[in-house]
Amino acid sequence: MIPRSFPLLLLSAALLSACTVGPDYHGAPNVAPKTLAAGQLPHADTHAAREPAVAQWWQSLGDTQLNALISQAMQNSPDIATAQARLRQSRASLKGADAELLPKVSGDAAMLKLRSPDTSVLGGDNGGGGRGPLTLYLAGFDASWEADLFGGSRRAIEAAQAEAESSQARLADAQVQLAAEIVQTYADLRDQQARLALVEASVAIEDQALDLTRQRRSRGVASQLQLEQVLTQADNTRAQRLPLQASIVESVDQLGLLCGLEPGELDDKLNTAQPMPSIPSQVPFAEPAAILKARPDIRVAERALASSNAQIGEKKADWFPKLSLTGDLSFSAADPGHLARKDNGTWLLLPRLTWNILDFGRVAASVEGAEAGHDEALAQYKSVVLSALRDADVSLARYGHQRENVVLLRNVEASAVRAADLTQQRYRAGTASTLDWLDAERTRYQAQESRISGDAALLKDFAALHKSLGLGWVL
Repeated sequence: MIPRSFPLLLLSAALLSACTVGPDYHGAPNVAPKTLAAGQLPHADTHAAREPAVAQWWQSLGDTQLNALISQAMQNSPDIATAQARLRQSRASLKGADAELLPKVSGDAAMLKLRSPDTSVLGGDNGGGGRGPLTLYLAGFDASWEADLFGGSRRAIEAAQAEAESSQARLADAQVQLAAEIVQTYADLRDQQARLALVEASVAIEDQALDLTRQRRSRGVASQLQLEQVLTQADNTRAQRLPLQASIVESVDQLGLLCGLEPGELDDKLNTAQPMPSIPSQVPFAEPAAILKARPDIRVAERALASSNAQIGEKKADWFPKLSLTGDLSFSAADPGHLARKDNGTWLLLPRLTWNILDFGRVAASVEGAEAGHDEALAQYKSVVLSALRDADVSLARYGHQRENVVLLRNVEASAVRAADLTQQRYRAGTASTLDWLDAERTRYQAQESRISGDAALLKDFAALHKSLGLGWVL
């Protein structure tokens, strides 16, 4: 029932399908040859470690609560769920593109009942009624296949594959962004809690000074001006509590949002103040080649470039002929038990060659559009690479400078604490005034607040540095 020439026709179509039009993709261009040849960024030698960095860099901070928050966020964050859904969509599209290379086969079965009309009513001569009812059983299979003679479908698969890999890189980039944002928000929270505790301690000291000044005022030793000065400083310090308390609520709720939780769900876990996480003594060595390999956003841009390259070939294939094969095998019989008999079967084989000879430039326009899209993707890739290298270099410089700044702030704090202690001793001995004591306490408070904020800024720069290195994705 199958003609002998059919296998030869299939073989010919398969041989023709080995041809694929359009440019082949040979990888992304070298955007920063000088930086790659140097092997390091200009500011990579600041507290840099030569050993490879770990992906889950936040674990080096040794804060179990922070580790738990990031782990929860990776599982529950709506942003991660969105990226995962898009990845599944792109993979489904890839499966659909793969299926376009395979034949389409469908089957059908039917039962037909027919009764002929009454010929006497229609003016016939036999004078009898209609015939029937007649019963006819039908069953068959239809198959169609379009040979990918010039690789248009294969280029579409290539583009879909690149899009799926790009979606996977976007998921990784979402994880990088999320981990860094949680660490930075966590640093803000611990900074606010530490400064609130410092305010409370300062308020206690200033209340003590206020009581002593009132006693001295009642004995005529202190003036009303001195009392008003002490009272003003105490009120100014108390006024700093409410903004800090509001900022703490905002930071806790922001962490809850990043973790995919409702407002208030993290209050019991995070409202108790904890020390700022300790930063390791060394940071990863920022090798440019490693950055280009690790950063997911660069991978997204590179896969977009590969996809746009494949789309050029997909559009160019429309210039060439298309070969499709359509086949039909059907059986019909009055008795369903006789359907499989050879005499009741019919078959149809229809090779079809189509060629859009005159399209008035439609294909040329689509090819030109695809080539322009490729040029756009190439420019975007160059921009992403250069921005990534700049981001890493700036992060390294900022982290190194902030680390040195924290050392200076700690020295200032130590000196201010010693001065405040000595002034308090002089005050109790009667050789220093209340205002001298409060001035020393104010200086100590400002130095401690600056050091606390410096530690928080250093932790945030530490997170920004790892974000710029492309670390933090756990696919």
